[in-house]
Amino acid sequence: MGFSVQTNPPSSIGDSHYHTHKVFLFCNYILLGAASSCIFLTLSLRLFPSICGFFLILLHVFTIVGAVSGCAAASAGMTGRWYGAHMVATVLTAIFQGSVSVLIFTRTADFLGNLKSYVREEDGAVILKLAGGLCILIFCLEWVVLTLAFFLKYYAYVEGGDGRVSSNAIVRRSAKVQQDDDLKDWPWPFQV
Repeated sequence: MGFSVQTNPPSSIGDSHYHTHKVFLFCNYILLGAASSCIFLTLSLRLFPSICGFFLILLHVFTIVGAVSGCAAASAGMTGRWYGAHMVATVLTAIFQGSVSVLIFTRTADFLGNLKSYVREEDGAVILKLAGGLCILIFCLEWVVLTLAFFLKYYAYVEGGDGRVSSNAIVRRSAKVQQDDDLKDWPWPFQV
């Protein structure tokens, strides 16, 4: 799960796959840091969180779990079970992170009141808006991670286990070409 920099990518993986994999891991590490920071910002508002604060912390814990599962899925080669779990967790946390950020910025005083903060209201609003900014960052990164996970799955599908195009990929490609050739004989709307 560590982030190691290699000067030469392995010969068994294509360059684009290699770079996409590294960017995917890097985005997941940024997600880990941002979600951890949000947890500490929430705890700085009140050491023992209220129910609303507990759910906010739980959302960030789910974000961390999603990022860790993304790193595990990337190192496991994006198999079906890990890939599906990562995609579901990422979509759900992205939706909730976006919702929380909208609530933080549109109803800061009410949200701060539900957190039952011990700090002054002005300071609490600043801390809460910092957490809201991190929620926006997390929201955007979640969609980037989803896109990168899709590309990693695509690369794993097209490339064989040893980096060459597998025979199944050749069959799939030739079937696609055959299908495109068949569509050329159809009337105008179906032409490729």
